[in-house]
Amino acid sequence: MEPTTQTPTPETPGSGNQNPLTLTEKAIQMIKITREQEGIDEVFGLRVAVRGGGCSGMEYALDFEREPRENDFVIGYEGLQVYVDAISARYLQGTEIDYVLGTTGAGFKFNNPNATGSCGCGSSFSV
Repeated sequence: MEPTTQTPTPETPGSGNQNPLTLTEKAIQMIKITREQEGIDEVFGLRVAVRGGGCSGMEYALDFEREPRENDFVIGYEGLQVYVDAISARYLQGTEIDYVLGTTGAGFKFNNPNATGSCGCGSSFSV
């Protein structure tokens, strides 16, 4: 069965471009569960970023933040706010974030059409 994606509703697009990423229903659910299990208030949104590092040169970063920064893309999903800075948005354009269960464990999977290579850990990529 193919994962379904929730259509994002932009609240503050950073540069007027389309939203850089989408989340599947399973990813949204797991982010909310994680936020609750960690005792993080529902006002906190999820920051999705790309930074230098990892074995392929760039890596994905997920963290919770109280509010967006200036020029962030802010995407609303069923009571969850997702923040993406303008620089990360360039690398994430068209990316779908899913949550997968497999024989090697469970975690978030980034389906990034811009990535030209990745490593075995799944959190590092090159463009």
